[in-house]
Amino acid sequence: MKKTLCLLLAVVMMIGLFAGCGSSSASGTADSGSAAAPAAFKIGGTGPLTGGAAIYGTACANAAALAVEEINAEGGIQFELKYEDDAHDAEKAVNAYNALKDWGMQISLGSVTSTPCVATSAETFADRIFALTPSASSVAVVEGKDNQFQVCFTDPNQGSASAQYIADKKLATKVAVIWKADDVYSKGIYDTFMAAAPGLGLEVVSDTQFMDGNDTDFSVQVADAQANGAELVFLPMYYTPASLIFAQAKQIGYSPVWFGVDGMDGILTLEGFDTSLAEGVILLTPFSADSEDARTAAFVKKYQERFGDIPNQFAADAYDCVYAYAQALKAAGATPDMSAEQICDLMIAQFTTMTYDGITGEGMTWSADGTVTKDPKGMVIQNGTYVGLD
Repeated sequence: MKKTLCLLLAVVMMIGLFAGCGSSSASGTADSGSAAAPAAFKIGGTGPLTGGAAIYGTACANAAALAVEEINAEGGIQFELKYEDDAHDAEKAVNAYNALKDWGMQISLGSVTSTPCVATSAETFADRIFALTPSASSVAVVEGKDNQFQVCFTDPNQGSASAQYIADKKLATKVAVIWKADDVYSKGIYDTFMAAAPGLGLEVVSDTQFMDGNDTDFSVQVADAQANGAELVFLPMYYTPASLIFAQAKQIGYSPVWFGVDGMDGILTLEGFDTSLAEGVILLTPFSADSEDARTAAFVKKYQERFGDIPNQFAADAYDCVYAYAQALKAAGATPDMSAEQICDLMIAQFTTMTYDGITGEGMTWSADGTVTKDPKGMVIQNGTYVGLD
């Protein structure tokens, strides 16, 4: 009797097991075989979702989620997205990356900001997980790593392009530079700007810096720029210190042309910031939210309806990242049951040969070193919004 009962229980358990194997996955598709195949590619990224740089991370996470939703609705390539908070800290970024790896991440959006991404790119390189960062622009992110790619401009490109733009538009001849010496993002842009400026007829009359710990009082740097007659101040930095510089310059009646780079994007949504202080600020960015391009307009409208903000360049780059992945995965014939390493090899082959048209640039291509080719656009802040100059 006991043997019969045990046999019946075993049969019931086996029936339940086989029934489970044929059940639907989270995306609503079922496998016809004896084991459920993954229904979606697992894509993950880290970024500052809290803290002073949260505008960047939140924008990337929001836009990536929007792209995933749209792509999944088309019924072809399917994604499962997960973002982890790294608070713009390298150590926390590595911990966040490890959590994503434990989750089963197959392809990566890297990290949002440069210093954390330098740390996580070493991990994705060692683990052979392909990474396409929307906004970590330091050369150190991709240098010596064949599976690390960028959608954003590199820091050297931003520095030399800014010098070229200032000269071409005849914005000034006497220039001041205020930069953050302990930040790879700021230093990378500074170095190439300084190398390009003399040959373009730009005289750097004031060159001052700051570091963590003395990044709230910029009275010395601003006074030096003013005393040396700088007509334009170049700010290769993120928006938080820039917002303080604008306020402190106003206090002493100094109103030069302010010129920033992509890290300035987001200043208009900085909590507690008087946006009138940023009036007339010029920056180079690959994205213009006021563009009349149909695809860009649709993205801006949907993003604004969903999240209540006008998307910045970081959001646009993240949106392009996901769509570029979808194009590459489809062209490669990749499937979600492949290992991260298998997918990595396919993505390297695709990104070094394909052309991608996105909202941050048409005809984008990537070099074997992971850097992207696309054209920057000049933007100016007018009446509390970004307006295209080109």
